[in-house]
Amino acid sequence: MSVADLRSLIPEYAKDLKLNLDTVLSEAGAPGLNKAQIAMVALGSAIAARYKPLTEALAAFAAENAAPEQVAAAKGSAAIMGMNNIYYRFQHLVSHPEYASIPAKLRMNVIGQYKGDAKNDFELVSLAVSAVNGCGMCIDSHDKVLRDGGVSVQGIQSAVRIASVIHAVAVVLDQADAAG
Repeated sequence: MSVADLRSLIPEYAKDLKLNLDTVLSEAGAPGLNKAQIAMVALGSAIAARYKPLTEALAAFAAENAAPEQVAAAKGSAAIMGMNNIYYRFQHLVSHPEYASIPAKLRMNVIGQYKGDAKNDFELVSLAVSAVNGCGMCIDSHDKVLRDGGVSVQGIQSAVRIASVIHAVAVVLDQADAAG
C-alpha cells in the first residue's frame, strides 16, 4: 500500500491529517530539510509509531527518495532510540539521584558511525523518534547536536512536525482498523 492509499483511508474527522501528511512529506512543507531527510524522518517516525502498513508505505517512500545507506541509518536510529528513549526517560523522571551516576552499560555503537551530513541526518531521525517516544532528555541532546552541526531551528522543527503528523496518522489508522 502506498502513502496515497493510506491517506485515502484517513477518516473525514481527521481531514487535517490528510492535508498535513501531504504537506510535511514535501520540501515546501518541511523547510530546512531535503527530500532524503524528509523520507528518513518519516520512516523513523513510522517505525516508532508502530503501525505496520504506514511503516511499509513510508519504507517504500524512503527507498524512492533516499539512498540505501540513508534508509539503513533511519532504521538504525529508530532501533537505538527505541532503547535509549526508555532508558533515558527513566533516568530523567526517576527522583533518586544515584541512577544518574550509574553507567548505562548499553551498546550504542550505531550513534558514532556517522560523520558530517550523515550524522545530521541520523540525528534528525533520532530527534523525531525521541519526540514520538516522549523522551525530553533525548530531545534536548539531539536538538543541541543538530544545532551545533549547523541544522537550522526551522529544519529541526520540520522534523518534529513530520513526526507529529506520522504518529497521528498511525494512531487514527490503527484505531480505524480496530473499530472495523
